[in-house]
Amino acid sequence: MATCPPYPTYSGDPTGGGELRHAHWWQRKWVRYGALITLLTLSGLVILALVRQQTGTEGFLVGLGLAVLPVPLLIAAFRWLDRVEPGPWRNLLFAFAWGACAAALIAIIANSFATKWIATATADPSGADTLGATVIAPIVEESAKAAAVLLVFLFRRRDFTGIVDGVVIAGVTATGFAFTENILYLGTAFGTDQLNGDRGIASVTAATFFVRVVMSPFAHPLFTVLTGIGFGISALSAERQHIRRVLLPLSGLLLAMGMHAMWNGSSTFGEYGFFAVYAMFMVPAFALLTWLVVWTRQRELKTVREELPAYTVAGWLTPVEPYALGSMRARRMARDYARRQFGGRAAARAVSQYEAYATSLAFLRRRGRLGRANADFVVRERELLHELWRRREVARPALDHAARMTAPPVPVAAPPWPVYGVYGYPPHPPHPPHPAHPAHQSQPTHPAHPVVHPVHPMAPYPAYNPYRT
Repeated sequence: MATCPPYPTYSGDPTGGGELRHAHWWQRKWVRYGALITLLTLSGLVILALVRQQTGTEGFLVGLGLAVLPVPLLIAAFRWLDRVEPGPWRNLLFAFAWGACAAALIAIIANSFATKWIATATADPSGADTLGATVIAPIVEESAKAAAVLLVFLFRRRDFTGIVDGVVIAGVTATGFAFTENILYLGTAFGTDQLNGDRGIASVTAATFFVRVVMSPFAHPLFTVLTGIGFGISALSAERQHIRRVLLPLSGLLLAMGMHAMWNGSSTFGEYGFFAVYAMFMVPAFALLTWLVVWTRQRELKTVREELPAYTVAGWLTPVEPYALGSMRARRMARDYARRQFGGRAAARAVSQYEAYATSLAFLRRRGRLGRANADFVVRERELLHELWRRREVARPALDHAARMTAPPVPVAAPPWPVYGVYGYPPHPPHPPHPAHPAHQSQPTHPAHPVVHPVHPMAPYPAYNPYRT
């Protein structure tokens, strides 16, 4: 059985995965990565210096310790949403770093400059602060966070295939942004308490922690997720729908700005304005978006179950794999089985990669069936099938075990006619001797030497190898 395809694999970019032969120096991959890492590092150093300058060293450390608390929970929630077709960790690291460093730096500089300019122009510092919080800050901050989603959408297009991908990238970016912003607010509150001598529950630090970390850790992710949904729907659109692909992200960005403005302006709605906006607007919006992304996740699993049987017919997958790959419980059982039976974490990782490639293949086929496939459809399909074929030795037994353990029992009624043999066929009786040839009639044999006729078992059906077709 062949274990590798008779054609070369493709990386999906026009250069075949290598460097451009006549590329300019700024088009080389290491130059782009180096520039991005340098930009994020410099942004991180500058934002660190600015926050420390405003909060002091002690306030910075207190703010850092308190602001980091919701980060693991939010990252875990977004990773859970992304379990059907998990994206690479480098995209999440970039998104978090962009939100915590680049977007936060842009927001601090632009908000401060705009607020000071408005205060100078209007001679009304109080009104300038209100206008800056309700108008300037939502526009600047949401645009800065949306830049990360746009970069992943443009330069990591294969990893950005739908709504869930947009939600995850946007949510992680906003989590990084909120992390830096919380350090600033909590550190400033701690400095205020140090000056006033306030401690305990009545302190400004406790109140800030309760509002920003306990009540609304999801506020910034909730705003930016609207932008991510716009990009996600755009990713599902056909390439020829240019206006739709541009208007959808812009619409999501405008909705994010509007929600952010309402949240920031809630303190100006009276004594209970904040709690009214929180209870009547933020919580229902959070519940609605949570339902939407969970429903989208289930829809992705349904897509896997509906699209992969075509590759079962072609021989690339076994009949049970579409069911197993369309169930998160079966996927988890397959990874556990591979870890126990085939060599630990390496085998479980191979099964996890098999599941991810199969899911990408299902999404690719769905886009092709709906007429939304990109120009590299055939090349991408070959790549994914090749990756599945490389991991089949470990993944197929594991998925078969998971399918048998999770499949619901199907009652089978006995047929009304008699069934013979194992496969329902009557056993072949011994051929009687021909009457015209009495010499062929059976002769009596010695009891100690019975005549044993050889039994030829049915040969198994040969395994189908799609690379031979």
